[in-house]
Amino acid sequence: MNGADTAWIIVATALVLFMTLPGLALFYGGLVRARNVLSVFMQCYAIACLMSVLWLVAGYSIAFGEGNAVWGGLGKMFLGGVTADSLSGTLPEVLFFAFQMTFAIITPALIVGAYVERIGFGFVLLFSGLWMLLCYAPVTHWIWGGGFLADGGIFGATGVRDFAGGIVVHETAGLAALIIAVMLGARKNRTTPPHNPGFVMIGAAMLWVGWFGFNGGSQLAADGGAAMALTVTHISAATASLSWALWEKIKFGRASLVGIVTGTIAGLASITPASGFVGPVEALIIGAIAGVLCQEAVNLIREKLNIDDTLDVFAVHGVGGIFGTIMIAAFGAGSWAAQLGSLAIVGIFTTVVTVALIKLVTLVTPLRVDLETETNGLDLSVHGERAYDMSS
Repeated sequence: MNGADTAWIIVATALVLFMTLPGLALFYGGLVRARNVLSVFMQCYAIACLMSVLWLVAGYSIAFGEGNAVWGGLGKMFLGGVTADSLSGTLPEVLFFAFQMTFAIITPALIVGAYVERIGFGFVLLFSGLWMLLCYAPVTHWIWGGGFLADGGIFGATGVRDFAGGIVVHETAGLAALIIAVMLGARKNRTTPPHNPGFVMIGAAMLWVGWFGFNGGSQLAADGGAAMALTVTHISAATASLSWALWEKIKFGRASLVGIVTGTIAGLASITPASGFVGPVEALIIGAIAGVLCQEAVNLIREKLNIDDTLDVFAVHGVGGIFGTIMIAAFGAGSWAAQLGSLAIVGIFTTVVTVALIKLVTLVTPLRVDLETETNGLDLSVHGERAYDMSS
């Protein structure tokens, strides 16, 4: 065990949990109507709790167990055989478990942005739990757990390069979000603006800080590689924020707060897979392109395809993660066959599993709330609470 590595990953684990609670919750919560903000908080919070338990029960074993190239197996259910003295590299294995658990928390939580304001709470929990176990955990095994997409797998000695989750986190969550948005249908009222842009900015700022643990921690060591990953993450986020705002100014005559912070998230998602393989100049290029590319993806999905991916999960996370994964090959840090092939394989798998799970879960609990509940807002109708009581 290395004490410095262990100390850093303890900090990184806390930072990644901070991304979901409270960062993502505030970012998403500020973007919805006032009558739905608590439902978004509830969804993010409940997902964090449920994924933590399921990761202990079976998720970690499926992702990092000693099974085969496709499936990690169930040998490490409930952390069987893992003690305080067990090691994963230079880290206590229980710490590696906890660090990876925070990734298993935020990935299904990202999908929340696609279905806010009209989803059934029972569907959220049942779908998220099954999706994490049957989609996220297997993909994690394929890429990070020594599976068939990693080094020595189907792409030869050099497998796919995905440092912190461009495919594992952002492609899977982005595609699942897009599929749910299509199958769920649009909100009855799509024209209401974000109820609290201040929440959005605060949430985005928390995500930015937390992302240092997300990407820097993925080095799994306290060394120069972690420092470089942290630095390029920051540069990409800053550049994408500016390029998004500039593109807004050129197209619409003004740059918005919600726009610039959405650009931040686009830059962070895009650098995520590449953060362990590129330097500051490449990060500058990735961020500059991401701010424009993801903004155009938002317009394409909203206006041209007329899909109500409410908070632009696929356009920002999905497109950003896919773009960053491709840029690894463009900068010569990975092979084109491995990068594009893995994107295709994981994309097809995610689509099939997501569609199947939606159909399965809707046999048990409704996908969508009724019109009256949607009109009155999920906060009061589903959870019996209001975020704001103006009479008090």
